[in-house]
Amino acid sequence: MKTLKALTRAFALAALGAGFSAGALAESTVNIGFSGPLSGGAAVYGENVLSGLEMAVDEINSDGGVEIDGETHKVTLESLDDMYSPAETATNAKRLTQESNVSAIFVPHTGGIFALQDFNVKDNFLIMAYTSTPTVTEQGNPLTVRIPPTFDGYVKVFTDYAMKEHGKKLGMAGATHEYAKIWAKMLEKEWKAQGGEVVAKNPMSYNKSADFYTGVSRTLAASPDVLFVGGASEPTGLVVQQANQLGFKGGYIVMDQAKLDEMADVAGGIEALNGAVGVTPLSIYESESAKAFIKRYQERYDKMPGSEAAYNYLALHGLVKAMQLAGSTDAKAAREHIAQAMVELDKRFNPYDVTEVTDKGGFVTETTMAVVEDGELVQKEVNLD
Repeated sequence: MKTLKALTRAFALAALGAGFSAGALAESTVNIGFSGPLSGGAAVYGENVLSGLEMAVDEINSDGGVEIDGETHKVTLESLDDMYSPAETATNAKRLTQESNVSAIFVPHTGGIFALQDFNVKDNFLIMAYTSTPTVTEQGNPLTVRIPPTFDGYVKVFTDYAMKEHGKKLGMAGATHEYAKIWAKMLEKEWKAQGGEVVAKNPMSYNKSADFYTGVSRTLAASPDVLFVGGASEPTGLVVQQANQLGFKGGYIVMDQAKLDEMADVAGGIEALNGAVGVTPLSIYESESAKAFIKRYQERYDKMPGSEAAYNYLALHGLVKAMQLAGSTDAKAAREHIAQAMVELDKRFNPYDVTEVTDKGGFVTETTMAVVEDGELVQKEVNLD
């Protein structure tokens, strides 16, 4: 019979062995967060963003993970629904940092990004901002990376095209979230600067409704030549569909959040968007890196990817590369190496060929424009002079 002392020693050795076993099995991770709309009117938009992130995570982990400071890490992605509400984004961020110890949080809407910028430096996490709003980087938050290009270039070239092709009277029927408000303000200023007239302003909640007849009717009552529309692609397509049904025959300026090819699926085909000007959809990009990404994405999801998936896919690959270069998962270290990471990132992970990041944290990509003419989607050259 074993003595109490022997039993105690046996239990101690067993516990020690279990500890070593658990340590051996424990896996180092890079923890990344996502907070975006996964329910409500913008749910498809949020899911498209998330799909690109998930695809990048799976590719990294399938390749064996990433080596950081001599140790192999797998990437984990924690996603939370914020229903497009900045207050919910802030709540989610606190949960992601405290419970999941994330180093970075991807957020695909301006209001949520602004909410996190109130405390992300103090809490030491990097905001991976999917928004074209210039101020998210211009105000100098040191732990913010803006993923798509700013929309100020779009405002000018879209105005040039729409005014020349359709006339000088603009009706504004965009969405009511923060990003749309900023876009509308800049567009109104540019439209008037070019000698145009804003004849109606009826912003609508694209995320809470599928019936836009009342707001669209009020806007059309002012007889505009051009309608400004824009939110997520699905509700924006519905706004165009309902404007067409009410007899509108003019042009559309489409805020860059919405994508013409995705809108067409809702509005009744690409011919329903005749006269529209917007950003060039990924589906008609000609670069080899874009084509290769589209093929891999379609094999995985059986649908055409948009810029939400592609930009966030490349941004997550770039972020992990930055951590590898820094030898650390720390937010500050990753931010310091993000520019170098985008230069060194394998082209197969970079469908938009981003190789430059501004000092303030903005990815640099080409301003693009596409229009719908005679039922066809056509890419146009952009002149920013």
